[in-house]
Amino acid sequence: MTQSPDKLVIRNIGLILTGKIEAPIADGNCVVAVDGKILAYGAEKDLDTEGATTTIDAMGATLAPGLIDSHVHPVIGDYTPRQQQLNWIDSTLHGGVTSMISAGEVHMPGRPRDIVGLKAMAIASQRWYENFRPSGVKVRAGAPVIEQGMVEEDFKELAAAGVRLLGEVGLGSVKDGKTARQMVDWARKYGIQSTIHTGGPSIPGSGLIDADMVLETGADVVGHINGGHTALPDDQIICLCENCSKGLEIVHNGNERAALLTLNTARELGKLDQLILGTDGPAGSGVQPLGILRMVAMLSSLGNVPAEIAFCFATGNTARQRELDVGLLEAGFAADFVLMDQAQHAPGRTLLESVQLGNLPGVGMTVIDGVVRSHRSRNTPPAQRLPEIVAPR
Repeated sequence: MTQSPDKLVIRNIGLILTGKIEAPIADGNCVVAVDGKILAYGAEKDLDTEGATTTIDAMGATLAPGLIDSHVHPVIGDYTPRQQQLNWIDSTLHGGVTSMISAGEVHMPGRPRDIVGLKAMAIASQRWYENFRPSGVKVRAGAPVIEQGMVEEDFKELAAAGVRLLGEVGLGSVKDGKTARQMVDWARKYGIQSTIHTGGPSIPGSGLIDADMVLETGADVVGHINGGHTALPDDQIICLCENCSKGLEIVHNGNERAALLTLNTARELGKLDQLILGTDGPAGSGVQPLGILRMVAMLSSLGNVPAEIAFCFATGNTARQRELDVGLLEAGFAADFVLMDQAQHAPGRTLLESVQLGNLPGVGMTVIDGVVRSHRSRNTPPAQRLPEIVAPR
């Protein structure tokens, strides 16, 4: 016996956001996914919607790719000892985030700093988040913090075990650009992507990472270019924007003024496609379930960026910089979506106009791999329109 494929049809969509900065809005009112992958989108009359196992009536709400938090510090499961908080990942799902990327499991009590121990923890972390997805959220974890004494074979071993990320360069004992560059190059050779801490110290044991070290290290992502929490001087931020060709990451737990400086500089340089968003939580300032939405609204309103472009910073830009199969409305990509609408009584004529005025949208539903994971958000303001599952009941 063969099992029929799962088919999801989302119809009556009011606005489709693609995550593609070159074409952020798509024509159409319907999306079809099969077995957790996007099949097609456009006008419902032009799509094959027959045989759906799940049909969602969007009720005129906006559909966007699920948001991506490019910078989190998970530990185990849906618990963070940093804030003694349970279910923080589930709470973030209610802020429209369907994927998270670890910048290092640095808040693990007793985190090993010896090479055998740090490799073991990274591999274990990669495994437990691969095997356990809190509320369906995809947590790409297992990001070791590099330490003095690591050799090329260590990175080869990590990659062979499935590790694909380095934790923030600079949070361990490697503090000089030459050593960091060698390790980043080893990591890249074996398909491991790197992020570097940028700015002043964030926790005891970390230190200042200035523009010179960031450039010398050559990491794939300039982590929290607006500081985590303390930003670099303006001239150094501008220098990084001018000289870095990959991810320029702005975070919620950073300096808002420096975030806007980064945005404006990137725009002048024609580099808006390099901007990606993270929260840098859990951290000393807490957990931010709405952190990515807040960054979208802040950058759109104070940075004078069309909201549909700002949403790309949290979706398609991150997908492309991080080489992910999420975050873009593209055939074959994961059917991860957030359905949202203008918040009740919020100013503005549309969701996009309301967000560009600095308001958060209301999240009405999230979908991960073609499966509904949450309904009306318990954290965002209530949306004007809420999607409904119309079949099966």
